[in-house]
Order: sequence, then C-alpha cells, then structure tokens
Amino acid sequence: MIDINSIFEKNRTWATNMRTKNTDFFKSLVNQQSPDFLWIGCSDSRVPANEIVGLLPGELFVHRNVANLVVHTDLNCLSVLQYAVDVLDVEHVIVCGHYGCGGVHAAMTGQRLGLIDNWLRHVQDVMKKHRLKLNEIQDHSIKLLRLCELNVIEQVLNLGETTIVQNAWDRGKSLQVHGWIYDLSDGLLKDLSVTMKNAESFERVYRQVTDSVF
Repeated sequence: MIDINSIFEKNRTWATNMRTKNTDFFKSLVNQQSPDFLWIGCSDSRVPANEIVGLLPGELFVHRNVANLVVHTDLNCLSVLQYAVDVLDVEHVIVCGHYGCGGVHAAMTGQRLGLIDNWLRHVQDVMKKHRLKLNEIQDHSIKLLRLCELNVIEQVLNLGETTIVQNAWDRGKSLQVHGWIYDLSDGLLKDLSVTMKNAESFERVYRQVTDSVF
C-alpha cells in the first residue's frame, strides 16, 4: 500500500519533470484551458483518461462516474457537458467504457452493493433493452464484453438526445459524439462506430441500435 505522504513526493517529482520538459507549462495552464475533447468515462482507477490517449493536462476535459453513464437527470454530468460544449467549445465528446467494468458486471449479475444499485439500474435498463441479443450469448464472459459495448452505445444515444447537443447541432456547431471502449488487457481503444455529428447521423445511429444492427 502506498503511504499517503509519499503522494506529495510523487507530485513534486511530476511537477519537476513537467517543468524540465517545458519551462512554461504551468504558466500556460494558469492562463486558460482550451481542450478540444470532452471525455465521459468510468471512475475505474485502471482507466486514466489523459494517460491512455497521450494527452496533457489542459487538452482533455473529463467527467467520470461508475459505468460511464449519461443520465438525463444527472445535473453533474449535464453541467460538465454544457460547460464543455458552450463555454470551452469542444468539438468532440467521447463516451469511453471499458471491458471488465465492475459496475456493468454487478448490473448484469444482479449483485447487490448498496446505494450504487440505484445508479446501476440504468445499466440494467440497457441489458433489458437488448435482452434478446444478449440471451443468444451463452458464454458469460463474452456476454459481459458485449454488454460493456452496448452500454457505451446507449450512453452515446443519451448524449444525442440532450438539449445541449441538439441545440449545438441546430446552430451549426461542429460537434461530434463518439463511443469508444478500452481494453484493459492490452491498453488499446476500440471505436464502436457510432459517431454522430448532426441530427441526421443521430437518427441513423438510433435506428441501427433500435434494429439491433450492433
């Protein structure tokens, strides 16, 4: 176990290394942040957003929650989305899940964990929506992989349904919404091919998901 006091030493080492690479790095961060990307990901400690995409602080605006959900009553997520789109003017919103997600696994198996069970009801809704396709998969591990993917796809659709994204598209803003998934076993990202850049592409992806193409 890491000693809590050693975190400060690690912080000093990191700050020194960053200044060595770029003497003005922190000065530029203080002035403003101007990311092109909003990342909506899972809280899992094994999925550090900036690191796995090789971006520096200031280049990626991040919101994380258990199972990378976009819930229309979650004012925290919606506030991050609105700020990113309307104030920071990001051009890409990425929902990134990961294989082996503990939240998705708990939802799939009906495992009781406490208060979080209420949050994971949203994942169970995804499972119920796609139950016919999921029931065709006999292997438990493969079914979990598929549910992790379907969960990301549904959150992409949820994003496309928000007034924030819809209004941005209506006024002609360049804004793309992507669905990716991260593989813990090799550190690689996979594009789930549900990118939406306007209302028309949202309708196309929505129909594909509804028709169980994915």
